[in-house]
Amino acid sequence: MNINKDLVAASSTPLVLAILAEEDSYGYAILSRVRDLSGGELEWTDGMLYPILHRLERFGLITSRWERSESGRRRKYYRLTATGRGQLLDEQRQWLTVDQTLRRLWSTLSESTDGAGLSPLPDAS
Repeated sequence: MNINKDLVAASSTPLVLAILAEEDSYGYAILSRVRDLSGGELEWTDGMLYPILHRLERFGLITSRWERSESGRRRKYYRLTATGRGQLLDEQRQWLTVDQTLRRLWSTLSESTDGAGLSPLPDAS
């Protein structure tokens, strides 16, 4: 499946904030987490992730620090701030509203007499 670039871009902030709400993390680990969570459907690149991280840091939603890994390699870790946690809650409310609205609409379409070519949606739970 090819996911629309606009949808990928729109979902990037809540995805990064939610991953950092789980725990502090670094670039490669965030990319891997997105790929795993999406079942491989979302394949972000460094070129996409780092501008997002820089923007979130500039807005005070995350902070960063350098640490050495066990192998001695330096890694930049990112942490969610209190402001970022508030933004994540707001993003979550917005996305749930969009999800519920689309599910209701698509459910109605799939039940209509012509079906509009839509199949029933899987249960979100």
